Amino acid sequence: MVRDKRRKGSLSAARPVGAKRGVLLAGIFMVWMLAIILRLYDLQIIQYVQLLARADRQQQRTVEIAPKRGIIYDRKMHPLAMSLAVDSVYAVPSNIPDSSMEAKLLAPILNLDAKDLGARFKPHSSFCWVKRKITPQQSDRIRDLNLQGIYFQKEMKRFYPDGDLAATVLGYVGMDDNGLGGVEYQFNKQIRGVPGKVLLSTDAKHRSFRSTEWRGEPGKNLFLTIDDDIQYIAERSLALTVAKYHAAGGTVIVQNPSNGEILAMANQPTFNPNDYQKFPATDRINRAVSWIYEPGSTFKSVTISSAIDEKLARPSELVDCQMGQISLGGRIIHDDAEAIRHERGGPLTLNQVLMYSSDVGSVKMALRLGEERFYRRILNYGFDADTGIGLPGEEEGLLAPPRRWSGVSIGQLAIGQGVGVTPLQMIRLYSAIANDGVMLQPKIVRDIGQVASDGSSLPILGRRIMSKQTADIMRQMLAGVVEHGTGVAAQLAGYTSAGKTGTAQKVDATGHYSHKEHIASFMGFAPVDKPAVAILVVIDTPVGAMYGAEVAAPTWKSIAEQTLRYLNVPQDKPSDNIQIASRRSAEFPGQKRRGNADNPPINSESVGAATRPVEPVSYSSEPDTHLKDTVVLDESPTVAVPDFTGLSARRATQECQSLGLEMQMAGSGLAVQQDPPAGATVHAGSRVWVRFAQQVCCSVSERVH
Repeated sequence: MVRDKRRKGSLSAARPVGAKRGVLLAGIFMVWMLAIILRLYDLQIIQYVQLLARADRQQQRTVEIAPKRGIIYDRKMHPLAMSLAVDSVYAVPSNIPDSSMEAKLLAPILNLDAKDLGARFKPHSSFCWVKRKITPQQSDRIRDLNLQGIYFQKEMKRFYPDGDLAATVLGYVGMDDNGLGGVEYQFNKQIRGVPGKVLLSTDAKHRSFRSTEWRGEPGKNLFLTIDDDIQYIAERSLALTVAKYHAAGGTVIVQNPSNGEILAMANQPTFNPNDYQKFPATDRINRAVSWIYEPGSTFKSVTISSAIDEKLARPSELVDCQMGQISLGGRIIHDDAEAIRHERGGPLTLNQVLMYSSDVGSVKMALRLGEERFYRRILNYGFDADTGIGLPGEEEGLLAPPRRWSGVSIGQLAIGQGVGVTPLQMIRLYSAIANDGVMLQPKIVRDIGQVASDGSSLPILGRRIMSKQTADIMRQMLAGVVEHGTGVAAQLAGYTSAGKTGTAQKVDATGHYSHKEHIASFMGFAPVDKPAVAILVVIDTPVGAMYGAEVAAPTWKSIAEQTLRYLNVPQDKPSDNIQIASRRSAEFPGQKRRGNADNPPINSESVGAATRPVEPVSYSSEPDTHLKDTVVLDESPTVAVPDFTGLSARRATQECQSLGLEMQMAGSGLAVQQDPPAGATVHAGSRVWVRFAQQVCCSVSERVH
């Protein structure tokens, strides 16, 4: 009994201990489960977003794929810039069995250093670019190797089918497909589009097992006012002049004065945007909008038109030019020998002051205006402000207010010294004179979108800067400059023309005007009564000649004649008058001696709106038959007329220029008809008529050559 009681007591004592142990174990288990639940909650709920992002970073890689940039067209829908699909090579190094061997195979094909390439193939890396935007030949050679871990991705590469044509206007595109200059930069947001992307998925060993691609949205197209054929004429003529005179550079602008559209904008030096890395940054500058220079005598149109518009002067009134010198602020401003030669006969009319480019006569007009009024007129003409064309790098120019002028400043400004202008500002002024005194905002972009509009609904932005009567007077005075004054070298075959020469001394390192370095220019418009084009030619630091009359005016003449014929503008004077003009151009007094009629203004001691509807010029669709008559120079050598059939306008023009022939063009496309026929013998300088027509077989590749 006693033993049974003891056994029962020990059992009853053991039960609480076992129960306690069970409760303890259960508690530990519950705490452990709670910790797991809390940890899972932390991982799945609280840190879910961060951990998912970390997993994506470890297992996935996103590569941005540039979208297809929009096409840039000229006014005739000829593509000036387009994007082509090309291969880019990338590697997944973790999939490469022998990185050193593959690097040695790839390097010579891609012109890379094998050692540097092998160092980029890091074993645990899931992605690296090998080389982007390679050539089709390189792509084929790499595909033939069939290397592990090497893959291809299509990207868009910018291509400029005409090489350096309009390069400084177009700009260029970098490896990331962003515009880096010109309209490519200015309108990058619209042209570039929305990028796409490729998602690469890898496993724990960084081996790629899946890729997913999302396509981007293509960019909008850009439609320019530039005409590629006129652009070629301008660039070719400018390049020949710069080479002939070993000049530092130059600019040509061709504008339609009736609507402000820029038909050509050429610069030297220039570059090829397909290989922009090979050219210095200075070659990529659009000098037409960013080059600030002193305009010299071409600025006299500002002075004289201001005096006329303020009713302070008349074209026929006599101006005492004091035998070619005037003193201002202790400085003497001289006329050149050619102007003085005419002044010996007595006072000049104001018309002759402009015709013979008299500095003294121009200074007297500025003195009549007075400092404040003259300053306001210069501002009214758009100087010291950008033109609003919307091109990157445009400068406003330089013009000091009257409170900072010295005693000689008004005289300097009267003849184009002491003021900094851009070529675009100057052509805008001469276009305003051609456009009845209404200055229009220059345009180089007609439209942005997938399809071009006809432009008829676009507003023409402009304001009146002088009365119509003043503009009419200035047109006739500038025509006199070409007919009888310093601009006779700008007389045209079959067309009247008006304009002004300019020869500006450059400021040297000492702050004085140089005797050796000049800027030669000519700007004007044609025909005189109904101007179809306004053209500017500025040549920087020509060597061997310096005057605008002998350097820039002949270039202006060449561009104007070719452009007017190309546009089928009706002639307004007999073609045979050009022979008289040519002789006068070659023999006009002062051309071969220092005292030229187009003078550097100050001696080296000096330091220095209403909107109206404008009718666009309409051009004939048929060639003028009078242009088929050939002007023959008996003393010139003879050449055989080549066969132009099937050539583009650019190639045909190049053929003519190489043989010393002048070409009159009609239509666009490829040459289908010519007169004289191929093989005919003509004198150098003769005119050849060529008709062009669109053909289906004409491709972009043909325009590259």
